[in-house]
Amino acid sequence: MLTPKKTLAVMAIFAAIAAAKELPVNLELKAELYDSGIRHEQIMALKNRVWSEFEAQGAYDSRQYKKFSVKKASDFYACTNGFATYIPNDSRYRFRCKELDLYDFKTHAELGSTQGRGAGSWGWTSPDGREFVAIAQLDGTSFAEVTKQGKLVYLGRLPQYTTAEPSLWREIKGYKSYIVIGSEAEKHGVQIFDLAKLLTVDPASPVVFSNQKDLAGWWGDALPIGRSHNVLTNEELNYGVAVGFQPRNSTYKAGLLFFDLTDPANPTTLGGSGADGYVHDAQCLVYRGPDEKHKNITIISTTSYEGASYTHQGWVLDTQWQQHIIADDEYDEVDARGPAREGYPVSYIWDISSLEKPKQTGHYKHLRKGIDHNQFVKDGFSYQSNYALGISVLDLRSVPRDPTGKGIKEVAYFDTYPEDDHLPGGGNVTFTGTWSHYPFLPSGFIVINTMDRGAFVVKKSKGAAW
Repeated sequence: MLTPKKTLAVMAIFAAIAAAKELPVNLELKAELYDSGIRHEQIMALKNRVWSEFEAQGAYDSRQYKKFSVKKASDFYACTNGFATYIPNDSRYRFRCKELDLYDFKTHAELGSTQGRGAGSWGWTSPDGREFVAIAQLDGTSFAEVTKQGKLVYLGRLPQYTTAEPSLWREIKGYKSYIVIGSEAEKHGVQIFDLAKLLTVDPASPVVFSNQKDLAGWWGDALPIGRSHNVLTNEELNYGVAVGFQPRNSTYKAGLLFFDLTDPANPTTLGGSGADGYVHDAQCLVYRGPDEKHKNITIISTTSYEGASYTHQGWVLDTQWQQHIIADDEYDEVDARGPAREGYPVSYIWDISSLEKPKQTGHYKHLRKGIDHNQFVKDGFSYQSNYALGISVLDLRSVPRDPTGKGIKEVAYFDTYPEDDHLPGGGNVTFTGTWSHYPFLPSGFIVINTMDRGAFVVKKSKGAAW
């Protein structure tokens, strides 16, 4: 019988590593391109250029998109013959899909934002079973309830922190009934908000919450300029982590900064690590797996791989037996490197049975062109927000017996960006579409946050085989 060890394991996604075969780290390239921040700056500059072009075209004015409507609250638009359509005879509302039905859509304007541009998202289920989501936007975070019929009911919003400017880079994670919100904006810090406040909000009177009066807590004293790329939490051990903070020459070199959440009203800094330089993302776990040797917080190994461009994010397949990770690279399609050289996103499989010598055992190449981004694993399925491709659901249950990835199948998808459906390869290698989503609601509804339009609610089709 497995006896879990109370050992902290932070599965960090280092921007210096990334593809189809594990390789030793090129230390010269790591120092020159990644530790220096050059590659990160290149990607941010490219994204800002792309987003400026979309903004000039009016793509981010979500008011242009027609409202979702149904005759009855229980109605939805089924994925039929590969499409879900809520406005007949209009290609902008004809979404490619497979075994995911469309239950609702709300524009960013309907979700209280004047500037839109969706980013991260997270959710919470109350003790009595009500489901809520937090939807990050350029100018703050929107809150909505997901009804039993899969409809979004807007309840209010929390603006970006008072001393910070708007920023598209806004990430959210959950801690019990709380969410923690970080941003690349300077002087933002980490907002801590209790979603239980939403339980008494009247939808007829949405609330604009105050950073001065309504935050459960705020942390940022250890962030050199109040900026972070992402935030993570571990409910089991009551802590949060900020990663990718700037500048890189600070004490912890933009790596990992831990803060105590035992009392969310008074978060305190626990320390950190800059041993491997910049950290872009992470999953924070109590280690439960086959490697019995490691019990302390330390960098155990750093491994590269074929086609490495910019490792973005990953998730263990099973939090209770941490033997495999599914990871993605956000820039290999742009760089045209490794298995992604033709522009099709690649999900990389890692065997971490040995934390000292992880093995890159295989990969899955997606069927349509695009760029992969945030993914989360639930019950053996990876739910992936892949920018203009929308959300993809991969069946990973074959990986423990066949870690080459040959048994992985895309069992479902919902393409939130029909504007590029006509292109060769069925998609576009560009930074628009869905940034993130939340797949962990007990009801099975999935809330997809998109950069351009707003938030979609989808659910596994009735009778679907997966």
